[in-house]
Amino acid sequence: MTTAPSVLERELFTEAEAARLLGLPAATLHYWLEGGERRGVQYDPIIRSEPVGRRTVSWAEFIEAGWLSAYRRRKQIPMSQLRTFIGVLRSEFGIPYPLAHSKPWVSGRTLVLRAQEEAGLAPEFQVVSSVGDQLMLTYAGGVFLERVVWDGDVAAGWKPHSADSPVEVRPDVRFGRPAVAGISTVSIFEQAEDGASADELATDFGISISEVRWALSYEEQRHAAA
Repeated sequence: MTTAPSVLERELFTEAEAARLLGLPAATLHYWLEGGERRGVQYDPIIRSEPVGRRTVSWAEFIEAGWLSAYRRRKQIPMSQLRTFIGVLRSEFGIPYPLAHSKPWVSGRTLVLRAQEEAGLAPEFQVVSSVGDQLMLTYAGGVFLERVVWDGDVAAGWKPHSADSPVEVRPDVRFGRPAVAGISTVSIFEQAEDGASADELATDFGISISEVRWALSYEEQRHAAA
């Protein structure tokens, strides 16, 4: 009997779809997932433990790519150190995708601190710091944690817009497409493009005007970046 894959293992997106949702170049996401050759040197994947030769992205891989995407926006990103950091976490926690679990962020910060030290992460790239006798999340760690919707220990949703936005990506809602209150943001945007007002959209979809505006703001941002 074949065991059904957990939600974290579920393959939801093509690489191109996942890259669009994360605001990443598709080539960057592919490199993080599969590794590749750069300047004559072969590099291992960052997110996966080894290349698997597929162009689909699981839910756990999507969440970890969301974490990495925050670092990509900074200059001089030490990807070799981030690769080591994730590898140490994977080994310490015995979890293939440790950043898609809440344990490292909540109860396992001592191991996270150790992994940072072993990887040689500079202070500006760390997710946990020692303040007195407490281990606290850094700003980068806190921002990531706020954008993940947790169900117990597992990442159940991702906020692609902002931590304050009701727009979410969930593996069990709209096949992982962005939605607000279960309504596809694309559907709301398309009707707005056809001339529907915010009041009409709220009535038609059974959601609040605030949710309509958040959905439209997200889609307008996506279209502007395309």
